[in-house]
Amino acid sequence: MDSIIRSYFDNPDNEDKDFRYEAYVHIMKATEEEVDWSYEVWDQLKEDLAHPDNHRRSRAAQFLSSLAKSDPEKRILRDFPALWEVTKDKMFVTARHSLQSVWKIGLAGPEQKEMVVSQLANRFDNCKDEKNYTLIRSDIIQGLKKLYDEVKDEEIKQKALNLIETEEESKYRKKLAALWRT
Repeated sequence: MDSIIRSYFDNPDNEDKDFRYEAYVHIMKATEEEVDWSYEVWDQLKEDLAHPDNHRRSRAAQFLSSLAKSDPEKRILRDFPALWEVTKDKMFVTARHSLQSVWKIGLAGPEQKEMVVSQLANRFDNCKDEKNYTLIRSDIIQGLKKLYDEVKDEEIKQKALNLIETEEESKYRKKLAALWRT
């Protein structure tokens, strides 16, 4: 891990919001590809999933989702339940940012992909009683679309289209279908 990335992880509570934003952008950019330093920060990120600061929880979930492709030990399979809890965070923006990044875990391998698709589909089916459930469903369909675009797995496409068809309200069903086409 280079010293710049290390400094970003060493100062997660830096009071300078510009520094925190710069750190976020650089870490997300760095984790677009596989990295060899994922386990240097993994345990801290896992702890941060339950941190009192919602920003730390959100960043931890997003970073772990992005680091899953750099996880040859498949720790994400064991640690996923803690990350998934952040997608249901009491702070909706935290929950939403976390949910929007979960699809990246599916890039790590077949087991991870199956787990993510299954969890997203289950959440889609069972989120109707949640506040802002239409946004949650939208994020799920967009996540499945992003995963499909990366891995071209027709089962993901069919799962998403089947989920869209289960939406009872036609205006939301049309919005979800439009997300899939874009």
